[in-house]
Amino acid sequence: MLREFNWFVRVYYEDTDAGGIVFYANYLKFFERARTEWLRAAGISQQVMSAQHQVMFVVKGTAVEYHAPARLDDELRLTVVVEKLGRASVQFIQEAWCGDRLLASGKIKVGCVSASAVRPAPIPHDILEKIA
Repeated sequence: MLREFNWFVRVYYEDTDAGGIVFYANYLKFFERARTEWLRAAGISQQVMSAQHQVMFVVKGTAVEYHAPARLDDELRLTVVVEKLGRASVQFIQEAWCGDRLLASGKIKVGCVSASAVRPAPIPHDILEKIA
């Protein structure tokens, strides 16, 4: 497991609101992309996971705090840290930084569900090994 995964994203015009700052909900999109890249770096393909194991990850809950604004053209560093790993869920701590300024921090809980019934399912052993 990677202790802290970092992924960078540029703020585009479409990410900003009428005031010229990143719209608050877009941090959830940035966090989602960072988790996807974290999975990819760990050798986990969500498409393969669904096809081979008939399971997928879904967001169960989020709690985000906003600390400072990001603006057009800022380069953000998004972090991903596994806080807790369960049989059927993963809880992450994620942060968005611009340089040394913390912009947003959040706890995101992701559950593993069966792809067909969308009901809780254990995370497959080979995926757990890659995460842990």
